[in-house]
Order: sequence, then structure tokens, then C-alpha cells
Amino acid sequence: MQKFNKHIVQQEETLKSIAAFYDLDADALKLFHNNLCQVKDMILIELTGQKELFIPRTAVADKNKLVKFGRGNSLIFQPGNSFFKYGVIINLERGDHKNELKYETSVRWLKSENDLHFFEIDRTSNLFLNEEEVNEIADTLAYKTSKVLYPLQVSVDQYGKFSAVENLFVFSERWPDVKNEVYKEFEGEIVDEYCRKIEAILDEPDAISLYLKNDYFIRTLFFGVYQRFGQNYQIEGTESFPVVNNPIEPRYKIKLEIDPLKDEYDLVNIGGEGKLHDERDVYDFINESPFSLIIDDNPTINHQGDFRIKYYLNGKLQLPESMYMECSIMLKEEKKISVVVSALTEQ
Repeated sequence: MQKFNKHIVQQEETLKSIAAFYDLDADALKLFHNNLCQVKDMILIELTGQKELFIPRTAVADKNKLVKFGRGNSLIFQPGNSFFKYGVIINLERGDHKNELKYETSVRWLKSENDLHFFEIDRTSNLFLNEEEVNEIADTLAYKTSKVLYPLQVSVDQYGKFSAVENLFVFSERWPDVKNEVYKEFEGEIVDEYCRKIEAILDEPDAISLYLKNDYFIRTLFFGVYQRFGQNYQIEGTESFPVVNNPIEPRYKIKLEIDPLKDEYDLVNIGGEGKLHDERDVYDFINESPFSLIIDDNPTINHQGDFRIKYYLNGKLQLPESMYMECSIMLKEEKKISVVVSALTEQ
């Protein structure tokens, strides 16, 4: 993010008049400019031929361009009565092998209770694998049986971060109808075995909860960017993402940054980058170990993985318009997951 703007000095303008235009203190403006400019362009008392001045990023004539923050430059999550339709693209890469999944979904806010927001998520299109509607029996079975999960209800905390699946009890009630639909199209031992596996999962709510916790779309949409960004509009911390199948997700040390100015499309821009920061090595992750097998007071940290995120929020509602998340980790070969989510406009 650019840390400053520039003001082109016009004839007859003075340091005081420029400061007043941006509602700044003249001495503060002089100090800000002098900290960034070359020595020859420094202001001593008054302007002496400077052609442009460095001004704070938030110094704008049109105050509508400023992002609305709460205390401590906190971004406030207020999704009440919202309803969005999103197009979702998920790319799964391992070495040279790549698959792309595409579908559409809707997200409706239901209520707020005990510092949590409740949403209903529903699949609104067929699933496409590598630009083709799924038609292999295994893929079709996976899609047909996944209908038992939707509509899905989830809770999200005040930071916009996924908390839990809230309607686990409904899945078993839906299963007979979904199963009948499957057997209208398919029959045989493969279908029987697949349905037995689904029923075994439905009998274990914790297993369903873990499965849905690993949903890439849910984790991207509800990543939790509604934080207190502080004076420098930045926050640092650690986050996890289910890039591999492990009960303890790989952790990444990341930095998030928000631009205090909306862009030319009236969108709020948030970006972040990070590196894997986990005591487990490549072989621990390959063997699906939840912890490092080497006990050491000063463990070697595994940094063989990258993390990127980009959020664009509606300038008025400050709710997600589009998102991009990319997460990678080195196993025997690199595994990478990228998620693109874009709001769909009504035709």
C-alpha cells in the first residue's frame, strides 16, 4: 500500500493554505513532507519553490474516499440483512497436476446472537470440474450426496471469522431423500459402498464438522479480516488453513494491511502475505502428524510454504465483493490451493 499522496503545488498556494485544504496542521504537514522528500525539497519555514508536497495517505479533499473505521482503526463487521450470490473457483495443484472446480452459491445473513452472526449457505448451480459438468460416477456421486449438507447454516464471530456449523442435526434427516435420489440414477456395489460411507460419516457429527471446517470457500469468505488495524493500518499474526488433510492445520505467519482510502471503484482493499511457520517438517505433513516428531527446545521452523490473500469490500456496506486466497506447502512436491470468490450481479 502506498504510504502517502502527493499534492501538486499551485500558484499562490502557501503551506498554511494547503494544510487548511486538507484539514491538517501546517507544522505537521511540514514534518510529514520533510521526512519523505529529498534534502533540496525540504520546507524550512514556508514554501520556497517546491513543485509537490508529500501528504498523508488519508489527507483527501473528498472525505467519502476514506474507509469508515471504528476505534483504533478497527474495521466493523455489520452484515445484517445481507444477501450475496457468489461465483467460486477453486484450483487444486500438486506438482504439475491441476484441477479446477467451479460453482455458484448464495450467502444469506439470518440473525445475530451472543456476539455471533448466523448465515445460510446454499449451492445454486451444478459443479463443474475443469470446465465440464461432472459426469464421472465418482464425481457425480460426490455432488449428489453433498446435497445433504445444503442449505448449510454456519456461525461467524464479530471479526468475520468462521466459528462453527450450526445445523449438523439436519443432515441425517435429509439423507433418506438424497439417498433415494441417488438410487434413481445409479445402482450397484460402488453406489452401495459410497452410501455406506456417507451414512457412517453422518453418524459422527464431529467428522462432519471437521469436513465442513475444511471447506475452502467458507474459510476464504469468513477469514476474519474485520480487525483493529492500528495506526499503521497493519496487523501481524498467525493463521492456519487446511491446505493438507491434518487435524492440526499448518500455521502461517502473515501480515495484513488495509488501504485507508477506497479505490477508484469505491472498494476497500485489504491484502496480506505470509510464510509457513510450523515446527512440523515435510515428512510430518506427509505422514499427517498433528505435531513435530522431534522434541527440541529450539525447534527448526519450517518455512516451505506461502500464503496470500486479497479482499475487496463494498465501499458502503464494507462486505466482501471479491476475494482471492492462495496457500501452498511443500510435500514431496508443492501442493497449492487457490480460491477465487466474486459477487454475481443480477442479469
